[in-house]
Amino acid sequence: MYRVFEALDELVTIVEEARGLPMTASCVVPRGDVLELLDDVRDALPGEMDDAQDVLDNRDGMLAEAKDSADRTVTDAQNEAHRLVAAARAEADATVAGAQTEADRLVDEATARAEAILARAQADADRTIQNGQDQHDALVSRGHGEAERLVAAGRATYERSVADGRAEQARLVSQSEVVQAAHLESARIVDEAHGEADRMRADCDSYIDSKLAGMEETLTKTLRTVARGRNALRSGAMADYRD
Repeated sequence: MYRVFEALDELVTIVEEARGLPMTASCVVPRGDVLELLDDVRDALPGEMDDAQDVLDNRDGMLAEAKDSADRTVTDAQNEAHRLVAAARAEADATVAGAQTEADRLVDEATARAEAILARAQADADRTIQNGQDQHDALVSRGHGEAERLVAAGRATYERSVADGRAEQARLVSQSEVVQAAHLESARIVDEAHGEADRMRADCDSYIDSKLAGMEETLTKTLRTVARGRNALRSGAMADYRD
């Protein structure tokens, strides 16, 4: 390729140094030297130039063929893309359906567990409330029985003391010198009987109050247990809510 440029430079030099013809722009050049240099240029040009010329001559046909090939490639690519999109959509639909089924199953299981926990909490609450009611009834019954027993005992003691006082009073009335003392003793005995009856009634009230306080504590714990159960259901917690 270097020889091509060298020969062209020599041709330019020959033309520049050629002797001109009078009254014209033409010149006289050595034909043999020029033809020899042109042969050198033609021989020095690579064969790819001819191939390039062939490509230029067949450009339209090659472009049409390339366009057809490109169109076929694009069509094939679009068909493949449509196929892949359809396959991906089908797979996505199957995945969504499976996920929906699994979600429905999990929701059903969670609902069943929540209902079981609610039923157990309700049963525990009912049982605890019933136990508390039974204890309350038993305590009230025992309290009433104990109160009646204490009141009866107090009344019997009171009546016995009154009878003793009246007997003592009758005995002392017959003795003029001790009438005043008899009245005083009788009053003291009656006061003691009243005091004993009041004390026994206070003891009975204290006993009943202590039993009712214990029952109130039991019912309070029961209500806290029921409240924790309801809170556990509302928050969706599946752990055991009891202490």
